[in-house]
Amino acid sequence: MRRFGPDSASPPAAADPAASRTDWATLARLLPYLWQYKWRVAAAVAFMVAAKVANVGVPLLLKELIDAMTVPLGSSAALLVVPVGLVAAYGLLRLGNSLFNELRELVFAKATHGAARSIALKTFEHLHALSLRFHLERQTGGMTRDIERGVRGIESLVSFALFNIAATLVEVLLVLTVLATRFDAWFAGITLAALVLYIGWTVWVTEWRIQFRRQANQFDSAAHSKAIDSLLNYETVKYFNNESFEARRYDESLEQLRLAQLKSRSTLSLLNTGQQVIIAAGLVAMLWRATEGVAAGRMTLGDLVMVNAFMIQIYIPLNFLGVVYREIKQNLTDLDKMFTLMDRHQEVADAPGAAPLALSGPPAVRFEDVHFAYEPARPILQGVSFEIPAGQTVAVVGPSGAGKSTLSRLLFRFYDIQQGRIVIAGQDIRGVTQQSLRRAIGIVPQDTVLFNDTVAYNIAYGQTDATQQEVEQAARAARIHDFIAAQPRGYETMVGERGLKLSGGEKQRVAIARTLLKNPPLLIFDEATSALDSANERAIQAELRAVAQGKTTLVIAHRLSTVVDAHQILVMDAGRIVERGTHSQLLAAGGRYAQMWALQHRSEVPNSA
Repeated sequence: MRRFGPDSASPPAAADPAASRTDWATLARLLPYLWQYKWRVAAAVAFMVAAKVANVGVPLLLKELIDAMTVPLGSSAALLVVPVGLVAAYGLLRLGNSLFNELRELVFAKATHGAARSIALKTFEHLHALSLRFHLERQTGGMTRDIERGVRGIESLVSFALFNIAATLVEVLLVLTVLATRFDAWFAGITLAALVLYIGWTVWVTEWRIQFRRQANQFDSAAHSKAIDSLLNYETVKYFNNESFEARRYDESLEQLRLAQLKSRSTLSLLNTGQQVIIAAGLVAMLWRATEGVAAGRMTLGDLVMVNAFMIQIYIPLNFLGVVYREIKQNLTDLDKMFTLMDRHQEVADAPGAAPLALSGPPAVRFEDVHFAYEPARPILQGVSFEIPAGQTVAVVGPSGAGKSTLSRLLFRFYDIQQGRIVIAGQDIRGVTQQSLRRAIGIVPQDTVLFNDTVAYNIAYGQTDATQQEVEQAARAARIHDFIAAQPRGYETMVGERGLKLSGGEKQRVAIARTLLKNPPLLIFDEATSALDSANERAIQAELRAVAQGKTTLVIAHRLSTVVDAHQILVMDAGRIVERGTHSQLLAAGGRYAQMWALQHRSEVPNSA
C-alpha cells in the first residue's frame, strides 16, 4: 500500500530546540517561575549545605573514633568516655544529614510544584489563545506528550540540578579543603584530577549521546500521535477494515523507537565503563598514598579510614553523574519544547489598548470589501460587502466551497482578514478584545463536537453558571428535553468522546440548546439543522425564528427552504456575492437562486412514476 506523507523510515520532522535556544537560555526562562518562591529556594539551599557539612563531618568523627581506640594500656577511663561521646556525635551527624535532606525536600516541594503548575497553566492558556490555523495543523498526541514531558521535567530538572549537581560540588569543595589542610597537596591533587577526568568524560559522552535520546523522543511522540489519531478515528478505521494497516503503522514507529533506544542503551554502557575506570584509578591512587603515609608514620589508621570514607562519599554521587547530567539535558530539551509552544506566534491577537465591544442592543454587522485567503495562492473571499441590520436576519446560500462558513469564522475572528473591514455596531472587530467579541456571538456550527461529559455539562457550557432549570428550558427550546428525560440517567447521561454516543441530530440539538442558553445579541447558524429529519427541522426552525426575534442573525444554509423568511438572502459563488434580495425577489429575478430553488424543489418531490 502506498505511503502518504513523509518517509516513515526517517525521524519525524521537528524543530531542534537546541538550535534555537541554549540550555542556559532555557534555564533563564525557568528562573522567574522559581523566583516567586525565593525564600523557599534560599531555605532549601541552606538545608542542602547543612546536610553536606554534616555528611563531611561523619568521616572526620570516624577518624577521631578510630584514633581514640588506640590509647595506651591502662587508660580505661578515656576508653570509656571519649569513644562514647564520639559515637553519640557520629550518630547525631548521620541523623542531621538525613533530617536536613528531608527538610530541604519539604521546603522546596512547594516551589517546584508551584513552578510546574504556573508553566503548565500558562502553556494551556497560550494554546487556547492561538489561532484556529494552529489547531487545524497540530498533532494533538505529540503536542500533549511534549507538554506532559515538559511539566514532569521541571521537577526533575530542579531536583537534579540543585540537589544533585550543586550538592555534590559543595561536598567536593569541602572534602578538597579538608584533604589539602590536613595532609599534603597530593591528596587534593589526585582527587581533583580524578574529578576533572570523570566530569570531562561524562559531559563529552553525554553530549554525544543526547542525539540518540532526542531521536527516541521524536519517535515516541510520533508513535503516540499515530495511536491517538487512529483511536480518535476508530469508526473510520472500522469502515475501511484498516485495523491491520493502523497496527503496522504504529508498529513501524515502535520499531524505530526501539532502535533509537538500543543506541541510547549501548552508548550508556560505554559511558558507565569509562566512569568506573576513572573511579577505580582514583581510589587506587588515594589508598596507595594513604597506606604509604601510615607505613611512614605520617598518618594514623584513622586518617586512612577517613580518606577511604571521603572517597566513597564523593564517588557514590559521582557514579550517578552521567545519569543526572543526561536527565538534566533531557529535561532541558523537554522544557524547551514546552517553551517553544509558549513562544508560538499568536496570529490573532488583541490590538494594543483594545477596548471591550460596546453594545446597547442587537448590533448591526457590516462586511466592507472583505478579502481573505487561508493560503495566498487560494483566495476564498474576494471583495465581499454586505450588511446585517440590527435585529434582522441575513441568510447566505451557495454551493460548497463558495466561502459561506468562512464568513462565520471571520466574524468570530478565528482568522484576521487581509483586506477590508468587519464592523459590529460601528466598531472594527480588530480593535476590540476577542473575549468581548466572542461573548456577544452565539454559534451553532455545522460540525458539532461535544465534550466527553454529561448532556447537562455540554448544554450548560453555553453559560457555565446556569441553573438546572435554565438548562432544561434551553433543551426544551431545542426539542431535545424529551429524549434526555427518557434516558436512564437523564441529564447525567454521558455523551462519549466528541459526543459519539449521540446521533448527528441529537448532537446538533445539544449545540442549539447551549447556544440558546448563552443568549447572545448576535447569532450565527451554520447549517444548524442539517443533521435533523424534516419534522424536527421544521419544529426547530420555528424555535430558532422565535429566538432570533430582536437579535442580529447570520444564517448559513444549504437547504433553501430553511431561509425563505430571512430579511435578505445572499447568494455566494467562488468567494463573491452574485445575487442578493428577499426570497420572492430572487425567485422573480430568475437567476442563480431560482435555479437552485427549482433543483432542490424537484429533488424533494417524490417520483410519480
